[in-house]
Amino acid sequence: MHSILRLHRLLVLALCCCPLAALAGPPFATDDPEPVEYRHWEFYVASEHEKTADGWGGSAALIEVNYGVISNVQLHLIAPLAYDSPTHGKTQAGYGDTEVGAKYRFVQETPDHPQVGVFPLLEVPTGEEDRGLGSGHMGAFIPVWLQKGWGQEGRQWTAYGGGGYHINPGAGNRDWTFVGLVLQRQVTEKVLLGGEVFHRTATQANDQSDTAFNLATVIDFGEHHHLLLSVGRSIDGPTEFQTYVAYQLTFGP
Repeated sequence: MHSILRLHRLLVLALCCCPLAALAGPPFATDDPEPVEYRHWEFYVASEHEKTADGWGGSAALIEVNYGVISNVQLHLIAPLAYDSPTHGKTQAGYGDTEVGAKYRFVQETPDHPQVGVFPLLEVPTGEEDRGLGSGHMGAFIPVWLQKGWGQEGRQWTAYGGGGYHINPGAGNRDWTFVGLVLQRQVTEKVLLGGEVFHRTATQANDQSDTAFNLATVIDFGEHHHLLLSVGRSIDGPTEFQTYVAYQLTFGP
């Protein structure tokens, strides 16, 4: 039973640290290289959940803040209220691990080549490991992301993706890699639709790798207010259902 609960907690942490915790490019797990514009802000109030055979886990609520501190550089923070609800065990809830990072775009997009950026993240162990709410160790994710758009303005297609290496210290843990690809289209002036496929290698000695997909939409209610939603599951892996929903506020000078 202990090993099952341990595996469930690690899957929940993978959700919370890989962007489905930070779901790294809301509402997708895969991120993009495009930082927030200089002196602009993004605020998210979000909720994310994952179902496996061993129960539910994720973030009942989280706050994400991104700020364009200088041109081509974005600062990033996620503060989650995590929960762990195993099928056979007591539900736990409380503050989870804090995520901080900085996105840097070092290649601009042109008609001939994509934009490219890096987005290193640190996972600060502020959650309680013995309650399944945190990893108990400082972790790091070091990815490279690429993005290219094409098509008519207002009906544009965009593809982005890449991957990275996750440093995952702790007894029984494994460092792991993540790769993902997103294809999305602005179908109307206010509605974006997209899908992604991603793969994560095993995070722990008795864990398994996970290949999964998400379908998502972003709905704009104006210049500053946005609704984000994604749903998906594993293609080959333990995740029976995963979802992310968020309200996003954007503003700047």
